[in-house]
This record gives sequence, C-alpha cells and structure tokens, in this order.
Amino acid sequence: MNFLLKNRSVLVLIMLFAIALIGCERKPASGTGGNNAGGDGGGKKTVAFAQMENTGPWRIAESESMKSEAAKRADKYAFVYTDAQGTTAKQVSDVEDLIARKVDAIFLAPREAEGFSSTFQAAKAANIPIILIDREATGTPGVDFVTVIKSDFIKEGQRAGEWLAKQTGGKAGIVELKGTTGSSVANDRSKGFMDEIGKNADMKIIASQDANFTRAEGQKVMENIIQAQGKAITAVYAHNDEMALGAIAALKAAGMNPGKDVMIISVDGQKSALQAIIAGDMNATVECNPRFGPIAFDTLEKFWRGEKLPAQIINEDRFFDASNAAQFVGEAY
Repeated sequence: MNFLLKNRSVLVLIMLFAIALIGCERKPASGTGGNNAGGDGGGKKTVAFAQMENTGPWRIAESESMKSEAAKRADKYAFVYTDAQGTTAKQVSDVEDLIARKVDAIFLAPREAEGFSSTFQAAKAANIPIILIDREATGTPGVDFVTVIKSDFIKEGQRAGEWLAKQTGGKAGIVELKGTTGSSVANDRSKGFMDEIGKNADMKIIASQDANFTRAEGQKVMENIIQAQGKAITAVYAHNDEMALGAIAALKAAGMNPGKDVMIISVDGQKSALQAIIAGDMNATVECNPRFGPIAFDTLEKFWRGEKLPAQIINEDRFFDASNAAQFVGEAY
C-alpha cells in the first residue's frame, strides 16, 4: 500500500512539473490590452469598422474605401465590418459586441453625437482605441476616443451660403433640407450656412425640415413644401446630394424649373450630382470626400507608434459647379 501511494505521489509531481513547463513555453499575446494584436507574435491585429448604415452612394463609397484599404494591408490586419442599418441603438450594440470580442481597434462612424459615452468608457477599460471618422460624438479627443477624422462641416455650409449669396445678389427664399436629427454633420452644415446667409437681410429660410439624408425623403418633404410655399421658393440648400436630387424630382413634377428658376446647392460631390450640374438641373455642390480608408489606417498606425495626434484631422474638400463639373465627373463616386 505504501509503495502504491509513493508511486502515485511521484506521478502527480511529474504531471504538475510537465504542466508548468508547458505554461512557461506559452508566449503572451502581443498588442494593446492583451488582444490578438500580432506585431511581434506573428499574428494580425483585428481592426473593426462600425458603420452606421450602408445605403446611398456616399456611405457605400466610404465602406468600400475602408474595406479596400484593409485588403491592401491584409498582411497586418484582419478586418471586421458591422452595419447598424441606420439605427443608433444597434450601432451602440455593435460596438459593445466588438469590445467583447476583444478587437484591437475600432473605427466608428457615429450616427448621432449622443449615446456613446458608456461605450467609450468600456473601450477605454479594455484598452481598445476608437477613432471616429466622418462624424463627431460627444466626448473628449485623447480621452474618450483617439481623434476624429472628418471634413469641416461648418465650412461646407459656409461655402454653400457664400456661393448662393453671390449668385442671387443676396436675395432668396430658401428651402433647407436637413440631415439626420442630432447628427454633428446636420448641425454643423446648418450652422455654417445660417452664419453666412445671415450677412444678407434679404436671404430668408422659408422652410427647414429634416429629410434624413435620403433621396426619397428629400422628394417627399420637398413636395409638401412646394404645396405650402409654391413660387416663394427661389433656392434649395440640401445637406447632401441625395436630398437635393429628390428635391429636383419634386420641383420638376410641380412644373418648376430646378437649376434656373430655383437654384439648387448641396454637399457631397457624388457622380450623380455632378451629372445633374452638367445637365443644368443643379447649380453647385460642396465636396465631402468619403474615401477615408488610407487616412484612417495611417492615423491608427501613427497612434500605435506613439505619435501625438491632433484632436481633429480635417480633410480638404473641393467645390463643384458648372465651371468644373465635367472635368471631375469621371473620378466622382
């Protein structure tokens, strides 16, 4: 009996020693927060893009740019993509799921400015950097998120207002078609435009209504405004090209003359808008470049290298009207 007990004790000691050796040979995962970050461990970093929706030419172009850039860097990154389908609650849930999956970094295009505070806190606790692209969210850059990469939405509105004031001699009855309620882009494009036309006493907003950045809603809202305002409408300022194109359809159906009797200016610079300018149905559009892929990944790599980043990284955008639309239509998205 004593012999058996002694043998069992020896076997147990041998097994424990073997387990300890295996544990010593395991290499820790590299990268931020103990995630599968790959650099010195031979694996890939997992980088996610939490998109708000994937409808409309601008969003589709942005998503494709992110996917394309990730594919170019596939030797370093595994890419995860989520689509919130136009719902803020789902987007918050998407990001929470990405945090639970322990991805190494998240690019977020927030649908609304509010609603992400607890998500930012969870990501920070997990040591997962979040970089905002194309829109802002409530929080402090460098604390709640790394930085935001976007266009200057206020400047876009100012450029639209300045151009319209010059073209109309400072006198217009304007319909404003606004973007998604609560989004930073809608707030800023409205503010910039209002600041600029406010310099002219005879430039009046006669109707301002949300149309959620979509062509269908832009047309429907414009139809209702036409019924109420009729010939008092001499200009339309839309927060994006899709709503402007919807407004053009509504004006044509009502027997009004977009591009001539009613001036049309918007923001984005998509191919169909430039084609409408060439056709004479639209007058101008301020570019908002959706191709964030290269600058987004470059910015993330700078962060991982420990470089100091600004609170905002601003894209430079162009302006399209009848003078140059034909020149650039071929490269538009």
